[in-house]
Amino acid sequence: MNIDQFAMKKLSFYILGIITAFCFGFLIKPTESISNQINNDETLENMKLGAFSVSLSVKDLQASKAFYENLGFTQFAGSMEQNYLIMKNEKTLIGLFQGMFEGNILTFNPGWDENAVELESFDDIRAIQKHLKSKGVKLDAEADENSSGPASLMLRDPDGNLILLDQHL
Repeated sequence: MNIDQFAMKKLSFYILGIITAFCFGFLIKPTESISNQINNDETLENMKLGAFSVSLSVKDLQASKAFYENLGFTQFAGSMEQNYLIMKNEKTLIGLFQGMFEGNILTFNPGWDENAVELESFDDIRAIQKHLKSKGVKLDAEADENSSGPASLMLRDPDGNLILLDQHL
């Protein structure tokens, strides 16, 4: 066997290996343990929206803080100087925001659990947005589909309640 035949045989094995790996990849479902698994499937049957909280527009941040502390909530994030606090009671989160927006907002954080810890697997906000649009859901604000990482989108439920999906990763 001369050098050209050997090189050709070696190249054939490499190509066969790549084709096998490619085909094998279609047969194996990705595991949930893959960090930051992004689901780009338009049919997102069970969307992973992450941590849920209610963001309340409050008139007096100090009075609201005291009220929710009486209900067993403790300050988790934010500060009086920043005009917002995130209050937590077990897995329940309430955001208190003074002078930042009108009305109350339902908030989801894809990629985070209720402790703001990164989830191993989550649906990227752009995949969620693509799915919502495919279902004819009107969005008030959209994420840049050509971006990656942190982004947000907003929509309203049938009663006009604002919903914010805010991805920090």
